[in-house]
Amino acid sequence: MRLFAVLCFAAILFLALFVFRGLPIGISAKDYAETYQIKIKDPATVAPTPPEPKRKNTRPPANTAPVTSDKGNDQPAKSICEPCFEYRFEQPGRKVQSMRIIHDSDGKGFIYFFETGMSGEIAEPLALSDAIMERLRAAFTALDFLNSTENYQYEKDYPHLGTVSITLRQSGRQRTATFNWTTNQWAKILMDEYRRISQRELWLFDFAGARENQPLETPSLLDKLESLLDRNEIADPSQILSVLRKYEIDERLPLISRNHISRLIKRIEKPKRQ
Repeated sequence: MRLFAVLCFAAILFLALFVFRGLPIGISAKDYAETYQIKIKDPATVAPTPPEPKRKNTRPPANTAPVTSDKGNDQPAKSICEPCFEYRFEQPGRKVQSMRIIHDSDGKGFIYFFETGMSGEIAEPLALSDAIMERLRAAFTALDFLNSTENYQYEKDYPHLGTVSITLRQSGRQRTATFNWTTNQWAKILMDEYRRISQRELWLFDFAGARENQPLETPSLLDKLESLLDRNEIADPSQILSVLRKYEIDERLPLISRNHISRLIKRIEKPKRQ
């Protein structure tokens, strides 16, 4: 009886092994595959799975200068610039080493600037509002700029502040005044107004470049814009409202930037409502 029990247990174990292995009794793996039309791949012929390609960082380097539009390289025709107003600022050793603003009596013109690391001078179209032009014309008139021979330079020289040159060309006449600091009220108005114009246009250029190449830098640039507004260093802020409204819904920008832009728009619009 004991022998019979052992034989029965061995038979059951033998059957169980074949059931779990999925092979009928007495059929080899090769015969089983042929019977049920199962293809058995030869390990030697199986091509290895190629490794997943590494992701490449296509983000341009941080020092890549934004590309300006084609229309920004067209210089205004001198024949239509009458009278012609020109502002030049030079400060070697700084990020913006030189800058020029040339415009006509309607405020239409171009701004040119050269930054450290750029291959050449950048030109961008410029449009000044009536409010800005009114302040500029009032200052030129009060100075009697073309007829005056006054030296606007303060008695002390401050070359580290950069050199300002203001030129007016009209009816075949031309005069240029150069200084780095002045106590003349109207000459200072010209210097300050053109500086605010420059600050505005440079910020627009930098933000457009960051939006295109480095969107994560836009929050810090918006902080800079807010600081410039606090110090009244942006000429006629209402002129940038249309651009800010486009950026406000631009999903390329981080949400924190779009929310900040919304607050800046409300801030700029607020004086108009009062």
